[in-house]
Amino acid sequence: MKFLLGILFAVVTVVIGIFVVVTSGIVNVGADQEHSPMMYSFLETARNRSIEHASKDISVPNLEKAEMISSGGADYKDMCAGCHLSPGVTSTDLSNGLYPKPPNFTKANIVKHYQSEAGARQSFWAIKHGIMASGMPAWGASHDADRMWAMVAFIRSLPELNEAQYTMLTTRIDTDIMDMSFDGDMDMSDDGSEMQH
Repeated sequence: MKFLLGILFAVVTVVIGIFVVVTSGIVNVGADQEHSPMMYSFLETARNRSIEHASKDISVPNLEKAEMISSGGADYKDMCAGCHLSPGVTSTDLSNGLYPKPPNFTKANIVKHYQSEAGARQSFWAIKHGIMASGMPAWGASHDADRMWAMVAFIRSLPELNEAQYTMLTTRIDTDIMDMSFDGDMDMSDDGSEMQH
């Protein structure tokens, strides 16, 4: 009985100690203050295991299709490159100011993890649901599964791209301009002269 009371006392003491530390305001939550190595390892392990568990039943489509890769480029440029970078860009104001640092998806050793089916599932889950207190938004609130899978496909190919290829694959084409028809008269000058097409 004394043993159980000792354990209960220890648990209550730890809980009260944590409560006092948290409510005292002495914990620095600034993004410019790094965690201790032990705390960082604890949080990283918790994040990785959580994503592995939550994503284990996700079905992965064919991410090797050229149209899948190319359709994810513009969204990556608009929504991801500011944090996760692009070919020829080693940092941005946004990537410099975040903690923990977002992974640099131009690096083959980083993206290698996402080449496996499990890694693709985890990447999709993170894009869809975001990651608490990391700066990673939940894009599933505004994007359908096809668009998010296209981003996963693009990320998997990103380390192989040079700057020119990246620019080509991430340029968003304005379909309204591409669909314009010049079947009618068009005024091409200030003097009112018309050009017939």
